[in-house]
Amino acid sequence: MSLLSKNKIKYIRSLELKKIRKEEKVFLAEGPKLVGDLLGHFPCCFLAATSSWLQEHVSVPADEVAEVSQDELSRASLLKTPQQVLAVFKQPEYTIDTNMLRNSLCLALDDVQDPGNLGTIIRLADWFGIEDIFCSLNTVDVYNPKTVQATMGGIARVKVHYTPLPDLIGSLDNIPVYGTFLDGENMYEQQLSRNGLIVMGNEGNGISKEVEILINRKLYIPNYPQERETSESLNVAIATAVVCAEFRRQAASF
Repeated sequence: MSLLSKNKIKYIRSLELKKIRKEEKVFLAEGPKLVGDLLGHFPCCFLAATSSWLQEHVSVPADEVAEVSQDELSRASLLKTPQQVLAVFKQPEYTIDTNMLRNSLCLALDDVQDPGNLGTIIRLADWFGIEDIFCSLNTVDVYNPKTVQATMGGIARVKVHYTPLPDLIGSLDNIPVYGTFLDGENMYEQQLSRNGLIVMGNEGNGISKEVEILINRKLYIPNYPQERETSESLNVAIATAVVCAEFRRQAASF
């Protein structure tokens, strides 16, 4: 059992910075539920917890464990209300296999910027059984602490890849590539496939022109009633939930 030194606290707090996370190839997770979900899925380099948490978890699979007071945990934590435990995990390394798109449904995110949106989309993907998300290089970092917290553990079961989306989509032969647009076809009147790629766009600008020209199936999420004046668009995470739900509803009814 080690102590939580000032240097260790400084190191933990530095993981708020993408540059440090990238150099160290680690990420931070906080709270009993999230840390519990991730232990066993990712190698744990360091874990700090209160005595009450450690008493309930006798054998912790971590390289280093520190018993801390609530005050010490507060000094290290990035949360407003720290919760018993925080842990530093090693980032996984995934390989991209486009063959999975022939047999399963995947998501692609084109420059999504908000950490909470990305985390929520990962959580949604986990719920709807989507195991891979392809992100453009300018999409927010999946290991941003706010993103990790928002996944609610989904990051343990959903692989997130970063790749130039035009190159990825351009390499797909005869695979359906969906995107949501205001001039698309009513989603509820289309037969949706069990496999392929669903592209969701940036919060303010939607899907980029470079990606749009590669999309072969344009969808529209209709408002209700359609003649009623309404908001200009849906939040990207909410739109993702609506689209994924319809894909899975149709798949279940085939």
